[in-house]
Amino acid sequence: MPADERQLSAPTLLIIARAGGKELARATLAAGGELTVGSDDSNSLVISHGQVSRKHLLLRHLGTGVLAKDLGSKNGTKLQDARLTEAMVPVGAALLLGAVELRLEPLDAGEVYRLGELETRSPLMRKTLETLARAATKDVTILIEGETGTGKDVCARAVHAASPRAKGPLETVDCGAFSRELAAAELFGHEKGAFTGADRAREGALERSDGGTLFLDEVGELPLELQPLLLRALEARKVKRVGGDQYVPFDVRIIAATHRDLDAQVKSGAFRADLLHRLAVVRVRVPRLAERLEDLPLLARAIIASLGERARGFSLSPSTLALLESQPWPGNVRELRNFLERASALGLESEPGDPSQPGAAWPVDYAAARDRALEAFEKDFASFIVKRAEGNVSKAAKEAGMNRAYLHRLIKRHAL
Repeated sequence: MPADERQLSAPTLLIIARAGGKELARATLAAGGELTVGSDDSNSLVISHGQVSRKHLLLRHLGTGVLAKDLGSKNGTKLQDARLTEAMVPVGAALLLGAVELRLEPLDAGEVYRLGELETRSPLMRKTLETLARAATKDVTILIEGETGTGKDVCARAVHAASPRAKGPLETVDCGAFSRELAAAELFGHEKGAFTGADRAREGALERSDGGTLFLDEVGELPLELQPLLLRALEARKVKRVGGDQYVPFDVRIIAATHRDLDAQVKSGAFRADLLHRLAVVRVRVPRLAERLEDLPLLARAIIASLGERARGFSLSPSTLALLESQPWPGNVRELRNFLERASALGLESEPGDPSQPGAAWPVDYAAARDRALEAFEKDFASFIVKRAEGNVSKAAKEAGMNRAYLHRLIKRHAL
């Protein structure tokens, strides 16, 4: 393909400057174009920061990459901790101008649908978000279903923020984190002396979220004996604390979430059908990451941005994205975040187990290289989370958002 055709087909770039976890400035750079970066107002991208020179850097988009030329700056321009004078850098690179990070990201084509902090290009995920957006304006109960790590809690926050209750409190109760007695106290509150350790009266989540939203995370884990009490409270819109005899009214919007099949639990007798009907006025499913790979670049860049200084200088190249898109991601978005956080912390250039790292020896075949990278990541990550949980596999799986049986298989496979 001729050079001019390559330029025409190359993506427009979004140049973003950040420091201290905050965005300072941004600009776009079309294929074939160039811009200057510096603190002086005459630059195309003006960055007001003490470590950026008046005329710091020239960027020229050549289609196949970006020519970066330092203009004799005081603090220099670095790529992967190496100072450059003039070099071709890939799309997705992160340049360092002193303490300022400059990211060269493709300006993604196609429509992005947004709800709060969520954004998607996936038709499947868009359908979910559109349903949540419509439901957010109505005071109805919502049940969000999906695998562990798909972002059900983020969906709940987005609904709350888009609702008329946005100025009210958002309380979260992890229904699987408490014993029966403590779960009752957490939901309904308790009076002083109601049980051992209850040295004072305390409001429950239903009272604390009055005027706002209560998010019941993993509602499928709620003890069966508490389910009729919760149903009664939701129907009556009033609650009686554990050990109390007075009913307290509340005005709360309920959002529930689960990774379990509640219909199957109803059939087995583990979940009440009447409570399911009460919770599932609006019912949506958050798709697995493997079902919405169109969103992987959006998710990866958002995660890198959220890591702030911890991911400073970490490059997210097209080859890295291609490798990420080839993975199964059983842990979904949470697993993706864990991987990117680990990769940026260890200073990996791009792919997991980057061959540029010391001691790496890679096969030429892409599939074999990919399998080796995934194998190394699984071993390192499983070892890390089990050590972090002091050998408690159940705790490690819960913190990592993994299936406990799957973690056991990794431990056995890698002889950890």
